[in-house]
Amino acid sequence: MPAAPASPYGRHVLRTVIVGDIHGCFDELLELLEKADLHPDDLLVSVGDLVDRGPAPGEVVGLFRERPNSVVVMGNHERKHVRGIFSYAQEITRLQLGDRYAETVEWMRTLPYHFENEHVRVVHAALLPEIAPADQKEEILCGSTSGERELAALFPDSHWHDHYTDAKPVVFGHHVTGHEPMIRDGRIFGLDTGACHGWNLTALSVPDFTIHQVRAHADHWSIAKRRWQLPVLKTKPWYDLTWPELTRMIERFSSAPEAGRWLEAVAGWAAELRSSMPALAAAAHRAAAELAPDELRRHPAASYLFQAREGRLDLVKRCPTPRRTIDLAATLGLPLPELPD
Repeated sequence: MPAAPASPYGRHVLRTVIVGDIHGCFDELLELLEKADLHPDDLLVSVGDLVDRGPAPGEVVGLFRERPNSVVVMGNHERKHVRGIFSYAQEITRLQLGDRYAETVEWMRTLPYHFENEHVRVVHAALLPEIAPADQKEEILCGSTSGERELAALFPDSHWHDHYTDAKPVVFGHHVTGHEPMIRDGRIFGLDTGACHGWNLTALSVPDFTIHQVRAHADHWSIAKRRWQLPVLKTKPWYDLTWPELTRMIERFSSAPEAGRWLEAVAGWAAELRSSMPALAAAAHRAAAELAPDELRRHPAASYLFQAREGRLDLVKRCPTPRRTIDLAATLGLPLPELPD
């Protein structure tokens, strides 16, 4: 592919380099920018979806935040983090970013939903025809679930870009176009070429309208889904699940190859806690019988002990979660095991 355009005097012509969905593929991003011969004065633009699915979302975000002359358009994956809509990919990213997560999400809140200069328009997902980008719904621009539903209703037998008639080119990502970008009429450029799935990472430079591309190093999303099974499972609120919820959670993920043994240990832990109920009830009845009324009222488990004294203590109802069970046991001097590591 040709290097960056040069003027007749040999000087670099400032370009806008627009990168498709990166999804945490940092090493590929560095290779792509080197291949595109990105200069410090060039404008670097991301179509969004810097994070989720890939191995290094923090590094990708850091590059765009720290590099002058950089713009990131809001993608549906950034929007999920901003709105606290979590699926497996977002849970993984939260763990990958660690202490940087909250601050990164605050930065995501500042992202624009579209970008435009004299050469191109850039959105993450879609543009409705004959409506200025500033007047379009955020859900359409970034490709949220509701935006996708609206597009499907508007264009049941076609795509939004089939109806894009403006002379100014539009560049977007969001929908994987295959190993190669989608280019139509010199005006429509779809740049999501599945980098996180092991395909390619693609960029478009303007005003020369040159495509730059590198091959992904691996099927990063498949690797991440396996690698992060156990760390993500350990973040679930095991202590505060009800016993039926805990059982369903174990059953749901019991076939996960990386987490099977740990879930077996969790099941054993839950069974041990539940089997402690008779001993807890007996301890509560003993304390209720032995303590004076004033001591009973001051006891941390006073409500349990009064019910025990009155013969109406029901630990199945009073201890519906591991946390409630462990806390009661601690107040009665019967320590129970914590969640397995």
